[in-house]
Amino acid sequence: MTEEQETPPDEAAPAPERVSGVGATYYVIRWLLAPLARMIYRPRIEGRRNVPRTGPVILASNHLSFIDSFLIPAFAPRPVYFLAKSTYFEGSGLSGWFSRNFFTAIGATPVERGAGQAALEALDQQRRILASGRAIALYPEGTRSLDGRLYKGRTGVAFLALETGAQVVPVGLVGTNEAMPVGAKWPRMSPRVTVRYGEPIDLSAHGPATSGRARRLATDEIMAAIHALSGQELADAYNEAPAANPVQRLKQVLPHERR
Repeated sequence: MTEEQETPPDEAAPAPERVSGVGATYYVIRWLLAPLARMIYRPRIEGRRNVPRTGPVILASNHLSFIDSFLIPAFAPRPVYFLAKSTYFEGSGLSGWFSRNFFTAIGATPVERGAGQAALEALDQQRRILASGRAIALYPEGTRSLDGRLYKGRTGVAFLALETGAQVVPVGLVGTNEAMPVGAKWPRMSPRVTVRYGEPIDLSAHGPATSGRARRLATDEIMAAIHALSGQELADAYNEAPAANPVQRLKQVLPHERR
C-alpha cells in the first residue's frame, strides 16, 4: 500500500465541497487542527484516495480511542458525519452548551446506547444521512476496545450498506489507544498514529439487507478488511458494553443478532 504521509501543501487534495449540515467548527477542525495534529503526532495517512469524493459512503473503522472520531474526518477528503454519545449533547451550563454546539457543528449525531427504540432511531438517522449522498463513520464493534483487540462486528453497518447501496471504506487505526487511552482526559503528545483508508467494498453480492445471512457475511467481509489494515489481534467475541440492568444482561447472554 502506498503511504501518503503528511501530504505537502502543493499535493493536498482540493477542499471538499461544502455540505449542508456541517457547521463552521467542522472546517476549523479540518483546516486548523488537522495541521496541528500532523505536527504533534506525525501521523501516517494512507489511502486517502480510496475514499470516494461523492455519493453515500460508510467509513467502517476499528475503535480504540476517543480521538478516533476526530482523526477519521480530519484526514478524510470530504466531510464525514459520525455518531456520538447522547450525553455529549445533554450537559447544562457553559460546558454543556459548548459540548452540544461543538459536536453538532462537526457533524456528530447523538445516539443513546442500547437496543430497542434507541438503536432504531440511530439507524434511521444514519439512513437519512446516506440517502442525502453524504459520508458517515461507524464502528462495527459498537464501542471502544479496552484491550486493543479487534472484536466481532455487529451487522448494523452491513444492513445500512446493503439497504442504501452505500460503498464501505474500511479504516484501520493504529496507535490511537496510546495517544489517548480509555479514561484519559487529555491526549498524550508523543505516540505516532496511523490512519489507513482501505479500498471501497461493494457488498451487494451478499444479497439483500433483509437477509440475516447476507448481513452476517457482509459484516465478516468488512471486519476482515479492517483487520488487514489494523493488524490487531482478533477477539472471537462481541465487545459488549456493560449492562445497565438485569434485562440488558439477559439479552447479552441470549442468542441474538448484534446490530
